[in-house]
Order: sequence, then structure tokens, then C-alpha cells
Amino acid sequence: MSVDKTKRVPKLQFPEFRGEDGWQEYSGNHLFEQISNKNPEPGLPVLAITQEHGAIPRDMIDYHVSVTDKSIESYKVVSVGDFIISLRSFQGGVEYSQYHGICSPAYVILRRRKEGSDAYYKHYLKTDRFIQILTKNLKGLRDGKMISYKQFSELQIPVPAPQEQQKIAYCLSSVDELIAAQARKVDALKTHKKGLMQQLFPREGETQPRLRFPEFQNAGEWEMKALSEIVRVASGQVDPTQPTYSGFPQIGSENIESNTGKLVNVKSAGEKGVISGNYLFDENDVLYSKIRPALNKAAAPDFSGICSADIYPIRSVNAAVLRSYLLYLLLSDKFLEHAIRSSARGKIPKINRDDLLGYATAIPKPPEQQGIADCLSSLDAQITAETQQLDTLKTHKKGLMQQLFPSAQKVAA
Repeated sequence: MSVDKTKRVPKLQFPEFRGEDGWQEYSGNHLFEQISNKNPEPGLPVLAITQEHGAIPRDMIDYHVSVTDKSIESYKVVSVGDFIISLRSFQGGVEYSQYHGICSPAYVILRRRKEGSDAYYKHYLKTDRFIQILTKNLKGLRDGKMISYKQFSELQIPVPAPQEQQKIAYCLSSVDELIAAQARKVDALKTHKKGLMQQLFPREGETQPRLRFPEFQNAGEWEMKALSEIVRVASGQVDPTQPTYSGFPQIGSENIESNTGKLVNVKSAGEKGVISGNYLFDENDVLYSKIRPALNKAAAPDFSGICSADIYPIRSVNAAVLRSYLLYLLLSDKFLEHAIRSSARGKIPKINRDDLLGYATAIPKPPEQQGIADCLSSLDAQITAETQQLDTLKTHKKGLMQQLFPSAQKVAA
């Protein structure tokens, strides 16, 4: 049966719709038809189907999967307003396209049969509730297995009157605009920081940066130093299964964010079940992940603990380099380029101790180091605050979506 006459209402409803008839549920087949148009006009962009951006031209994002002219002959046409079931719909719902283009024939293209709001379905088909319904009867579904149109067509989808659809869509789209604006603000700050770091550290072959603070304009050239002259790398590992160390915070490469110096999801060695040898570190060390250095992972914890053998605890051996400055030095583009070049010899990219300690760079005197570190840490604090605001908006939207669409509980008609 395509229409469920059982009435449902959401927890949160706009005043003008309260007291009206509950929502009805319609089958996916009643609301959407499957489209399989393989006759595209020339020049249409190839679309990537993503959880973050929906259907979007590949050249607008970092997407490098190549296609041949021959394979494109079998691609399906996607129109503006179409919905796409992807290989990851069991994780992220059904995607929406704001673009006219073509996509892989592996995807299922859906088009609305009835009047209503595209934006309403765009939001509903990404809700946690819909994803739960989508995957409920698909036991054994794993990444790489497509959800069929038949499976989608049998799902029951709650639908309010057109005016209420539009109101819900407008509300959630307005929040999306706030989220997008905040995301642009965060991205702009990150871009500013990257550009600032490029100017605050000398380029290859130079002994002073392009940008110096006014009080250091006449402070002279920076002094060339190999890292081996100013830091040491920890040696000697401890057993994390021993009671002395199992309760220590344990940091692996996965606990360090790329490019930011932030630590995430830190747990004790015992909680993580770590059994291989680890290095000790404390508040005087900078931790640098030697595996896959292109990920650019370094951090300066404000606590003591142990870290994976894939991480170097690095410490200043004299007053020539400040810990706060060393962190940003290791995250700089110049050091990143050195680390990537030095790590290309093995199957798994890795920078060894000799290559790390052999890195030579110009170093300012400690007061200028402190000024650079303070400037960048202040910018990091601003990025963190704006990122938290972005996360708050996303959480707010998620809460709205949970309340603006009906739960599974039925109410009397």
C-alpha cells in the first residue's frame, strides 16, 4: 500500500499548523520515480556524490578520480532537483543535486512525482531517523553495496501539507545559511593563519622572514641552526601495560589533528588497550608524528603521558629555542616540505631521526620567537572559538531536525 493513513505529528510544530490533521506517510515509490537517462548533452560536468556537499561538480572540490570518455558514455544525467542514492546512503542519507550534470551509473537517481518542496525532502532524507529507517531492514549492508530503488520504494516517508513543508524547509535552510557563513569565517581565519606563517618563517635559502614585528625590524639576520644543535629526541621506551604507565594519557598519531596542533579524543593507555612500547613525554616536549608527515601533525600537550613509537617527543636542549616556537616551526610549510622529501624512501612515508635532526633553518632570538608564537597562538584561539560556534550551530540544527519531523510514535487520527 502506498499511503499510510496513520497520522503523525512532530514534537515541534509552527503555531499556524498546530491542531491540524497529522502528517501522512507515503511510500518512496509514491513520492519518487527512478530516472535513468543515459543520453547527456555534450559538456555536462561530472558530478561527485558527497555526504558533505550533495551532488557537486568534481572540479569544485578536491576529487581526483579520473574518468575516460568511454566510461562517460554510460553515465546517467542528473537534473537540478534530483536526489541520488549513493554507496554511502546507509551512513549519510540520500543526496540532493543543485547542479545539472552526469554521474556514475552505479548511483540511483530519484525524481519527485508529486508537488511539494524539494528543500523539505532534501532535509528529511538526511535525518538520523530516515537513515535508521533506511538501514533497519538491510541486514548485512556494508560499504560498497548499493541500496536499490526497490528497497527505497518500500520505505514510508512522513509528509505534511505543502505549506508546512515550505515552512520547515525555510527554517532549516536559514540555519544552513548561518552554518555556511560561519564555516566561511573559520576557513578565512585558517587561510589567514597559513599565509601569516608563510611570512613569519624564512623561505628556503633565506635567513629572515618577509614579515617581522616592528620591534624586531632592526634585530638583524636570524641564525642558521640544525635541529640537532637545539633539540633532542626522546629514546628508551616504556611498557604501557605496566601499572605505572597504563593509567597515563596515551597519544597516538590519530589523536593529533592535521595542521592545527590540537589533541583529540585522548584516553589512557589502559582504555585504549595499548601493548607496544611507548615514549614518555611531559609539558616540556613537542610531539611530532613521524608517520605520513604530509599529514602535518604536531602538538604541545600541557600534561605528562606516553606516546606511540610513531611519534617523536622533541625537547629543547638549551635556551636557543622556545617550546611554543618549536611547535609552529614543525608545522610550517618549509619543514613540511623537508619532511615529505625525507620520507619518500620507504613503502610507508616516514621521517627518521637523522633527517629530522639534520633539518637546518634560520632561528630568531627568544624574544622574537615568543612574539611569533604569541601571535599564532592568539590566532589559534580565535579559530578554536569560531569553530566551536560552528559546532554549536550544527548541533542546534540537528536538534531542530529531530523535533521538526515526526518520531516513530503514532497518534490517533
